[in-house]
Amino acid sequence: SNLILLDFCPPLFSTLANLNYFQQPQDIKESDFLKFFEKYGRHSFLARSQVQPSFSTGDPILIYIDSSSVLSTLRQPVKMGASGLCLDGNPAGFLDSKSTSCTRIFANLSKSCITDPALDAASYYRDFTVLKVHVILLPFVKVTAIAPPGAPHMAGNTCKNVVSEVIYEIEFSGTHGIQSVSVRFKVSNISGNLGSSLQQHFTLHFWVSTRTLSHALPRSGNPGYITGAPVLVANSGAMSVLRSKGDGSCSQFLRHTVQFGRNMRTGCKLSNCSYIQQKLYEALQGMNKAEDLAITGSAHSTQAEEWTTILIQNCSVQAVNCTSCCMVPVTLEIQILWTKVGLLSNPQAQILGAQYSYQCHTSTVPLTTVITFTDMTEWPEPPRGQPQVHWKLPFDIFFLFKVAVNLERSYRGDLVGSYTIPIISMCLLFLAETT
Repeated sequence: SNLILLDFCPPLFSTLANLNYFQQPQDIKESDFLKFFEKYGRHSFLARSQVQPSFSTGDPILIYIDSSSVLSTLRQPVKMGASGLCLDGNPAGFLDSKSTSCTRIFANLSKSCITDPALDAASYYRDFTVLKVHVILLPFVKVTAIAPPGAPHMAGNTCKNVVSEVIYEIEFSGTHGIQSVSVRFKVSNISGNLGSSLQQHFTLHFWVSTRTLSHALPRSGNPGYITGAPVLVANSGAMSVLRSKGDGSCSQFLRHTVQFGRNMRTGCKLSNCSYIQQKLYEALQGMNKAEDLAITGSAHSTQAEEWTTILIQNCSVQAVNCTSCCMVPVTLEIQILWTKVGLLSNPQAQILGAQYSYQCHTSTVPLTTVITFTDMTEWPEPPRGQPQVHWKLPFDIFFLFKVAVNLERSYRGDLVGSYTIPIISMCLLFLAETT
C-alpha cells in the first residue's frame, strides 16, 4: 500500500504570475491606433434611419393627451396666406425659438367665447404632457402654467379673459431632452358679436438647462477611472465637447463634460457662418489669393498696364431669407475672356479680363461630436487561476518506505505464528488416530 496525501483546498493565487493579472496594456502609437480600433471597437450609435431616440433641431415636439391616450404634437399657430387667419395645425419645432401671430374672426362671438379652445388658456397646458425625447417609456414633463387666467366668459356683449398671447418657456438638456415646460399668458377682452376679430401671438423660447452641468472633480478614481467620472485632460480639467444654446446654435462657452465609459453624441448648428465662409473661400482660392492677371505672356511685374484685376463675385448673404442658414461657396468658376490682336499673319493672344464666380449653397451647417469608449482589456490565458491539486510529501521522504518495510516484516511474523499452531494440532490428531 502507498500513502498519498492530497490537499483539495483551492489556492487563493496561482503559482504562475501571468494567471493572476490582466495582461500588460499595449503602447498605442499613432500608426497603430486605427488597427487597434478596428480590432476592439464596436459601433457606438445606430444609424439615424434605425433609431432616433432624442430630438433633433426642427423635429416636432411630441405630447401625450391623457384623456384619449393619443400621441400628438405641440402646436404653434401661424398665419395662412394673405388673410393672415390662424392655421392651428402647425407643429412647434424643437430648438426653433420664434414668434408667430395670426388673426381669428368670429361669426358668433357669444358661442366662440365659451366653446373655442383657442381662446381658453387651459387648452394650452391642461390634459397633456410633453415627451422628454422620442421614447414614450421615459417620464413625461407636465406643462406648468404661471398665473393662469380664468376661463373666458361673456359679460353683456363682451368676451373676457380671451387669450391674446401664449409664451412657452422650454428648458432642455443636450443629452436628456426636454427638462421642463412653462407657459405664460396675456388676456384681453373682445366686444361685439358679428365679425369680431382677435390678433393672437405665440412664442416658443428654448433655454439650456444648467442642472446637468458637471462640477470639476479633483479626481476621477483612485487609481482607475470610475464610470461616469469626468475624463481628465492635462492643464485644462475635464474633457468637454460642443453644446447647443437655446436656439440650437453652438455655444461658445457651454460645453458637455465627457464622462468615462459613457458613449454619447452631441450636436448643434453653426449660427455665425462667417468663419466657415472664410475657410471655404481660402480653400477654393488658395492661400495666396490671386488679385491681378497678366494680360500677355511677357508681362512685367513693374508695369501696371500689363495686368488686369480679377473680378470677384462672392456669395450674397442677402439672397437668403433664413436666420439659421449659412450660405457657403461650393463651386468656383473662373471665367477668362481673351482675344487675338496684331497681324493676321502673326496673331497674338491676350487676356481681356477674368472673373471668379462662386456658386453658393444655402443650408444649415450641423456639427456633431461622437464619443466612443473601446475596451481593450486582455484577460489572462485559461484556466485563469482555476484550483490546482497540490501533492504534499512528509518532511522525511523515506518515511513511507520505512513504514512499508516494517508493516511487511510484522505481517510475515504474524503469518508464521498463525500457521504453526494449526499444523502441530493436525499432526497430534493424526498420530492419535494411527495408534
